[in-house]
Amino acid sequence: MKFRLDENLGGRTQHLFRAGGHDASTVRDESLQGSPDTRIYEVCCQEHLCLVTLDLDFTNAGQFPAENCAGIVVLRLPMNPSLPLLEKLVSQFLSAISTMSVEQQLLIVEVGRIRIRQRED
Repeated sequence: MKFRLDENLGGRTQHLFRAGGHDASTVRDESLQGSPDTRIYEVCCQEHLCLVTLDLDFTNAGQFPAENCAGIVVLRLPMNPSLPLLEKLVSQFLSAISTMSVEQQLLIVEVGRIRIRQRED
């Protein structure tokens, strides 16, 4: 699967995706750092990439409908998170996608669970 990691995720996260056999590029790799969320979303839709982010703005399905792209994954961290906790969430997500589809879905990954935001149609 092909992923685009938002600018709030770095090289260590990218390495986890690649180690799991996925094609993962970052917003920085594509010189999109500092771009508005709408631009990042548009590029992911055009390139059919699943966006992975910590940015809760992407949970707004009205503004960023996941069905127009390869999916949106929002990692929800608790207050005062640590790097090991972020890596745990990423590993939890990567393990889960071996049995579930991300395609055109909004997934919210929290410690111990993954919520799939249902479309309102």
